[in-house]
Amino acid sequence: MEKEQKINRLLNSQPSGVVFLSSWLTEKGFSTQLLNRYKKSNWLYSIGRGAWMRMGEQPTYEGAIYALQQQSQSSIHLGGKTALSLLGKAHYLELSTQQIILFGSSKEKLPTWFSKYDWSIKVNYFGSSFLPSKAGLQTLEQRTFSLQISNPIRALLECLYLSPKNQELVECYEIMEGLNNLRPKQVQGLLEKCSSIKVKRLFLYMAEKSNHDWFKYIDVEKIDMGKGKRSLVKDGVYITKYKITVPKALAEYE
Repeated sequence: MEKEQKINRLLNSQPSGVVFLSSWLTEKGFSTQLLNRYKKSNWLYSIGRGAWMRMGEQPTYEGAIYALQQQSQSSIHLGGKTALSLLGKAHYLELSTQQIILFGSSKEKLPTWFSKYDWSIKVNYFGSSFLPSKAGLQTLEQRTFSLQISNPIRALLECLYLSPKNQELVECYEIMEGLNNLRPKQVQGLLEKCSSIKVKRLFLYMAEKSNHDWFKYIDVEKIDMGKGKRSLVKDGVYITKYKITVPKALAEYE
């Protein structure tokens, strides 16, 4: 009876719709044996090895990301175009294409239970440490809980990281055009922390091309731009100032 009250309190301590990680439940004093007993008693059900749900609730990918962030301190988050669309910074609704973009550090993998579960949406996960794992994140309020997602600056940097193979550069530029009220201090901070030369050069090139007011406050001297040329596409246009070759469609974009 005492154990039942304890599990009840624990389940109620988490918002509705959230996944429960086995590792977190074990830390709270519930063994695998005990969890299987709760499963037989219809308190919990498994959605894959290492993940549980309250009986009567359906898992969502948001509830799964919340569990990773809050129960295992993972840096996995919604990023790139998905974050931009959720923040109303994209011209299109990325979620309408039935896919989401997740980023995490290069040391993190998406748990098997997450990648194998059918979320009715395609999940694209990218592990990279081109930016510090917790830098440039902001809170997005959901119905019953909040998530850490990329802020507009980090999200665009993530888009540029995926370009040109997984993200069109002209689309990145269209996003940049809409980011006219960024805080120069935040932009400066993330660019200084960014380790991808390609991403930094593209970001600065696009910011200058967009003629944003905040760009003039960026101290490029403090940003490591690397050495040598970077060719992103074949038969593109070479941008001398930033030593990058970009698609003709981008160079000529008005």
